[in-house]
This record gives sequence, structure tokens and C-alpha cells, in this order.
Amino acid sequence: MDPKKARELPGKTIERLSQYRRILLNSLNDGKTNVYSHELARMMNLTSVQVRRDLMLIGYSGSQSKGYVIKDLVQLISTIIDSKKPQNVAIVGMGNLGRAITSYFSGKRDRLSIVLAFDNDPQKTNRIIAGVRCHHINQIKEILPEMDIKIAILTVAPEGTYEVAKLLIEAGIKGILNYTSVPLTVPEDVYLEEYDIITSLEKLAFFVKQDIEGA
Repeated sequence: MDPKKARELPGKTIERLSQYRRILLNSLNDGKTNVYSHELARMMNLTSVQVRRDLMLIGYSGSQSKGYVIKDLVQLISTIIDSKKPQNVAIVGMGNLGRAITSYFSGKRDRLSIVLAFDNDPQKTNRIIAGVRCHHINQIKEILPEMDIKIAILTVAPEGTYEVAKLLIEAGIKGILNYTSVPLTVPEDVYLEEYDIITSLEKLAFFVKQDIEGA
């Protein structure tokens, strides 16, 4: 796919492409070679029209008789999502959530790896936690540029969110995945993804309530 067109892909499309790839890789492991748009749609709670639209945006089309060739589609999605050289990630905050994320992500992707951590707890610094070395937060501006790390995951306590985010940006971070409950405002050249579990749970609770109260 042309790099210029790839940069113009909507963020939601990129999210779905990542999800498509995970489902397709599982299908490959199960011995499946082809998949239809309605099958992908069912597994992701989407419409077939949405799946076909996403894949048309990246220049891929299947056939009516065989659907999509899974191996080819996975390869195309990988060339769009993955960088040519591996990208390293830092995680800030090695409490229960930070450790769980680091352990879960280990080995999941060849070109994207959490390679180090930061925390302000002396009991955690200068130790290997969940397979990565944990440094003190005060070393962020020193270590991140040295290791050319541009992506960070933020799992610190709410009261420290703004200060740590500022340190990360000053250290050259260009992408932040924010797992804290504090909304962030970042410069235009920094990509921000905020995961708010409270909002997600409240959304689920709302729809469950409608179902229960409407029964």
C-alpha cells in the first residue's frame, strides 16, 4: 500500500485491522486458509459491509467463491501496521496493572516490545520485573533518548499522571497509551490513546440495565 494513503487511514480502521489480524492468525493456527467477510464480521460484531469497506481501503478484495486468502491478508495488514524496524516501548508504573500488561504483551509481536519500565518506588527500581528492568522515573529523560524509545504506556497513580506525561514528552516520546483515570492533553505531534476502564464498564452497565429494566 502507498505510504501516503496508509497515513490517511482513519484511526478506527487501524484498530479494526489489528483486530482482524489477531482473528486471522488464530484461524491460520486452526488450519483455515480462507475467510469470508461475513465470518470476520460475526467474530467482531461488525457488519459485512464494514469489513469489506475496511479491506477495500487497504486495496484488498476477495472472491465470491473463496472469500479472502488469510495468509495474504495477514501479510498485507502487517506491512501497513508494523514498522520496518522493531519499535521498543517503555512502561511507566510497575504496580499490579503495569506488571500484568508487561507480562501479557511479552512475545506477542515481533516488531513491538516492552523493553524497560520506570517507577518511583525504591523497592522496584534497579530490579527485573515481569521480564524487564525497572528504572527510577527520574531517569526517564536520560534513558529514553539513549534507547530511541518513542512509545510509552502510562499506568501511574492519578496524582502523578501530568508530571510523568510531561517528562515523557520532554524525553521525545511520540505515542502515549494512557491507562490512568486522568485525561491528558498533549502536543499535536504526540499521538495519545486513552483507555478508560471506568467509562467502558459504565457503558456496559448502561446497556445491561436497559435489557434488565426493559424485560
